[in-house]
Amino acid sequence: MEATACNGSENSLPVFYLVGIPSLPEPLFLLVFFIFLFLYLLILVGNVLILVAVVAEPSLHKPMYFFLVNLSALDILFTTSTVPKMLSLLLLGDRFLSFPACFLQMYLFHSFSCSEAFILVVMAYDRYVAICRPLHYPVHMTPMINAALAASAWLTALILPIPAVVQTSHMAFDSTVPIYNCFCDHLAVVQASCSETTPQTLMGFCIAMVVSFLPLLLVLLSYAHILASVLRINSREGRSKAFSTCSSHLLVVGSYYSSIAIAYVAYRADLPLDFHIMGNMVFAILTPVLNPLIYTLRNKDVKAAITKMACLQDPRHSGGT
Repeated sequence: MEATACNGSENSLPVFYLVGIPSLPEPLFLLVFFIFLFLYLLILVGNVLILVAVVAEPSLHKPMYFFLVNLSALDILFTTSTVPKMLSLLLLGDRFLSFPACFLQMYLFHSFSCSEAFILVVMAYDRYVAICRPLHYPVHMTPMINAALAASAWLTALILPIPAVVQTSHMAFDSTVPIYNCFCDHLAVVQASCSETTPQTLMGFCIAMVVSFLPLLLVLLSYAHILASVLRINSREGRSKAFSTCSSHLLVVGSYYSSIAIAYVAYRADLPLDFHIMGNMVFAILTPVLNPLIYTLRNKDVKAAITKMACLQDPRHSGGT
């Protein structure tokens, strides 16, 4: 759409100004910086531990943990696309992003978010085959099929946000564009444009429905079959064991969609602007913080592998005198 309402020069690219949290007092910037820095380091350390544990421990070379490695890698990439800029904003007051940097950040943020949703679907399918079709598991979940499922999740998510990002980049903007967020989120950038925003808002909403509710529907369908199969198991011990293999994944799914719900309600409800921004920040950091905690605290195999690595690094357990 052609736009002519802006005052910026047509020959120069706009610069984006991140407003951050408008009502946050400046004396609290340092406190919030250290909170976010702690959470970011927790995400990096926790997910790197899972990555190293799964790669180093032969007993974890199974489809379930192969997909967990993908999830951990996504959590690192997802938060790294936004949190370092938030930290720079809070500590140094670095609020400006160039046009290419803003749209690259927007693309990466939404791509990695979509990838996470699809990887959660693939993990649900893995649990479905393991519990509902155990005799077919070695045939249906071969290394080649696992790699194809993971690659499909990544590639689909890398392609889906492209139309919205490209169309948004052709909207009209002033020379300096205030973004009411701590990073370049699609909706925040669209709302800052001088162009008619309805088509872009609708496109963003449709893509969000595809990458949020369709994966959620597939996960719920998988677990409906899993629940039906588990309830047919006669022994209480067998049912407990089947449920325990799904508990970590269910908690991760719950945290992911809870963060989406918080961000959605913050945008749609009649709340102050700060709540809209904080809802997005929760979505950007909540799930990546919780995922490694869930898998290291609730999954005994991952916990055992990490404990084993820690013991090997401890001189008291290395066989030395």
